[in-house]
Amino acid sequence: MLITLTVLMLVALCLCFFKANITNYLIEYEVKKALSNRGAVLPDGLHAYLIGTGAPLPDINRAGPCIAVVAGNKIFVVDAGDGTAKNIMLCGIPIGRINALFLTHFHSDHIAGLGEIMIQRWIGGSNDTPLLVIGPTGVQQVVEGFNNAYKLDDSYRIAHHDAKTVPPTGAGGVARAFALGDAFDASTVVWNDSGVKITAFKVDHFPAVPAVGYKFEYKGRTLVISGDTKYTESLAEQAVGADLLLHEALNPKLVGLIGKYSYLSKSPAAGKIMEAIVSYHSSPGDVAKIAQKSHVAKVVLYHIIPPLPSRLFESVFLGDAKQYYDGPISVGVDGMLISLPANSKNIETRYLLKR
Repeated sequence: MLITLTVLMLVALCLCFFKANITNYLIEYEVKKALSNRGAVLPDGLHAYLIGTGAPLPDINRAGPCIAVVAGNKIFVVDAGDGTAKNIMLCGIPIGRINALFLTHFHSDHIAGLGEIMIQRWIGGSNDTPLLVIGPTGVQQVVEGFNNAYKLDDSYRIAHHDAKTVPPTGAGGVARAFALGDAFDASTVVWNDSGVKITAFKVDHFPAVPAVGYKFEYKGRTLVISGDTKYTESLAEQAVGADLLLHEALNPKLVGLIGKYSYLSKSPAAGKIMEAIVSYHSSPGDVAKIAQKSHVAKVVLYHIIPPLPSRLFESVFLGDAKQYYDGPISVGVDGMLISLPANSKNIETRYLLKR
């Protein structure tokens, strides 16, 4: 007993006298660990990072909708919800190396973080060319608006740092628009380079028009990102045989509960909004039916509506989805990394952010 007490006293004295040294060591260790995690080497293949899995309703655990896709040595981002620039970096993705950002549509929750991603990519990579932002007709207006809003900020950074660190020509973004035909299943290839093929296809998020999803193909692997949409056959066609379907999801019963008790929020519009949003999103059951029809290997849901107070509620959110789809279906979380190694059937999942 006396020996134990003596040891504890010695430890306490060491902690007291060497507190500053120990603290400095721990800080340096964490800094080196965080910085060395940037750009971790991934095996060749398609890799989907769920950067943000939330929606407009407030959710402390989820950033706005955003998915990063790594294909070979290319880095792409789909949508730019609020808070996603931070999560991109927290996931260890070298934000300065983003090749292009794709927008599915122009609802505020899908573009709110675009300006911050532009800034961080510019500075994080000392880029001398703007971020390429690809989207359906209308993307020019969105990018021009962010460029104008950030002009003063850009000028401060250029003045404070030298032109080599923040090349003036790299600020902001440049838009590349594509158009789709009138057919409900219209699609077009928007990227075909370095073995990576990306196809944009029409989805139904009316009155948000145009609205698209994206299909990524690389070395025998395929992943499909829905964007915001209700059940649509065009998406089912594009998802045929896909290894991974990342699909938005709304649980109508849970949203109905929010509508029922919306009077408690003192918001005159809350009830009507909850009633209306059901009409242009997909339920987990809808997604399951698409996955079964298209023979998708795995489904992960994102853009989760409504927020879930705990992962214990995920089975409730899925509802009857597993009755319609006999493959794996789960609720995505921020920091989830799903890897599809090249020329393989393997699907590997990791979690990069603690919850």
